[in-house]
Amino acid sequence: MLAIHMHTTILATFFETSRTVVSMCSAGILIFFVALWAARGDIARARGLDKVVALSNLCFAAPLAVFGALHLAAAKSLMTMVPSYMPWPLFWAYFFGFALLAASLSIATKILVRWSGLLFGIAMFCFVAMMDIPGALENPRDRFGWILAIREMAFGAGGWILAASAMASTTTGQVKTTLLTIGRMVIAITAIFYGVEHFLHPLGVPGVPLQKMMPDWIPARPLIGYLTGAILLVAGAAMLLARKTRLAATYLGTWIVLLVVFIYGPILIAALANPSTDVKIEGINYFFDTLLFAGAILALASATPPTN
Repeated sequence: MLAIHMHTTILATFFETSRTVVSMCSAGILIFFVALWAARGDIARARGLDKVVALSNLCFAAPLAVFGALHLAAAKSLMTMVPSYMPWPLFWAYFFGFALLAASLSIATKILVRWSGLLFGIAMFCFVAMMDIPGALENPRDRFGWILAIREMAFGAGGWILAASAMASTTTGQVKTTLLTIGRMVIAITAIFYGVEHFLHPLGVPGVPLQKMMPDWIPARPLIGYLTGAILLVAGAAMLLARKTRLAATYLGTWIVLLVVFIYGPILIAALANPSTDVKIEGINYFFDTLLFAGAILALASATPPTN
């Protein structure tokens, strides 16, 4: 642990930025390469867009590592988010940070995913019930509260889908089917909800429609917003009706990955070049939030037979 701390301190000094930012980026890069190595066989065997589907664990694991590192590096700030009725808020901030790092390593290496995915999903749905929904109900006209709540549900659904994919059908058939069905429906509803949001607010950043606007330098911003909304709506309806679910999830997941690379990638680079630590962390969060959403969708594509 001392060596890791010294390494992080040196990197932070070298890049003249906070240890929180360095920790988040280092964790994400490390898990990215671990997951890429673990998926190399699946990627080599896949054809066409199935190569993107083969990256589902990578897209899911890297953000968990980034957010786990954030929880450990900024635990005292994040402890304020713990509900007041829960004791030891600092403990829970650290605990969830370590839990996220453990889950990210498990999902990246595809080891014990049936447990890491299941527990991560349970944690996300608990957060929705304990924090997101009460927060949204305090100001029900604030659309961002509901966007955040349904985002956490989609992340949890992705975890359950990953867990179900790792389960043996012969021993846990009913559990596996239930987790896949819940996961599919939650992701479908999320896609439809976000699709409507994109048509109502086409200039917001695409994918997960939060407060940030697309930068002015991005060409055809309304077209990107409306096109993303249309893809979300069509794919969401197909997944909800269980019609061509794999195809719909593959196309939608691939589109979100493209948005991450070509929209959020430049936003992230610009944020990291900004001297403000808050701006850096915001850019990292937007990039990996959207990548995690893509990972949940691609997990559904991976778990669905080609005939469905």
